Amino acid sequence: MSDPKKTGGLAGIVAGETTIATVGKEGVGLTYRGYTIEDLAAQATFEEVAYMLIYGELPTQSQLDSYRHTLKCLRGLPAPLKTVLEQLPRDAHPMDVLRTGCSALGTLERETKSHDQLAIANRLLALFPGMLLYWYHFTHSGKRIETAIDAPSIAAHFLQMLHGKPAPELHVRAMDVSLILYAEHEFNASTFTCRTIASTMADFYSAVTGGIGALQGPLHGGANEAAMELIEQFQTPEEAEKALMQMLHEKKLVMGFGHRVYKKADPRSDVIKVWSKKLSEAASDKVIYPVSERLEAVMRREKGMFPNLDFYSASAYRFLGIPTPMFTPLFVIARITGWSAHIFEQRAHNRLIRPTADYVGHATRPFVPIGKR
Repeated sequence: MSDPKKTGGLAGIVAGETTIATVGKEGVGLTYRGYTIEDLAAQATFEEVAYMLIYGELPTQSQLDSYRHTLKCLRGLPAPLKTVLEQLPRDAHPMDVLRTGCSALGTLERETKSHDQLAIANRLLALFPGMLLYWYHFTHSGKRIETAIDAPSIAAHFLQMLHGKPAPELHVRAMDVSLILYAEHEFNASTFTCRTIASTMADFYSAVTGGIGALQGPLHGGANEAAMELIEQFQTPEEAEKALMQMLHEKKLVMGFGHRVYKKADPRSDVIKVWSKKLSEAASDKVIYPVSERLEAVMRREKGMFPNLDFYSASAYRFLGIPTPMFTPLFVIARITGWSAHIFEQRAHNRLIRPTADYVGHATRPFVPIGKR
């Protein structure tokens, strides 16, 4: 019998091969198709990274220009989808909205030979921001916004729809970098869910809808929301340290720290921390960033734990004026690129994903009729 400590959660189990990403080699590092996350975050745009993940290689300038144009043309919401979104309640979680919207779109624009997986991947990449913000504005203010606006990038498109005006360049670039950091991460829970569903030969929308469901949990994508809920409780670093020490004494789970794969550091965290600091300074913030730094320092000192991407993404998104319930949906908007690449890869070399389990229940026993129990 296998050791449950080794197999629980499939930790350390190699479940397949991929050409898309490497995560945590020797405890550190992240690459997308051979490019380090540091280089991509510093020099690329999210559209370049999306193209690379979906098509396999970085685009030339003409390919990038054409791809940006294609995505802009795919931003309009179908009228029946708008009707679906308008029926969803104001207090629905935005992740439920994206899950429902994706599933509904799958009935409206079904996967066919003429509307294939590549077309669907690009459609979802272009449409998810508008899907989320159309519902948000309609249910919160009764306004039916136009989603097919001529913003130059996905980051700019999202922020302009959210706030009703073009965002400052600093904000757009910070958002762009965050989308790059969230775009792909090998066989994480949501991606493995996508691949498992795809392995059954289900349609593309079913695989993505399953991925959204997996991402919603606080042990995966929802950690950024939990991190913000922790940070915004405090007005001073001293108050934060005192409360965190009490949490640790009570052995409470602190979200936004540590990682299942990385052992020394999350390479994405240092990148987003720099942008969180830039945004903090631009906003003349005296609370959120200092509190975040103190929480990080205490966790390193007391538990030897490092912040993961979700921790400083939370404060960065707060400085961008993004409501906390939208933090995880932004993860979806970025990760649809990685999910798509993995669905393509699974389909290209498909074998049904069907692991086995060690049975630890009752031994075989005789059935007793109900009158004799």
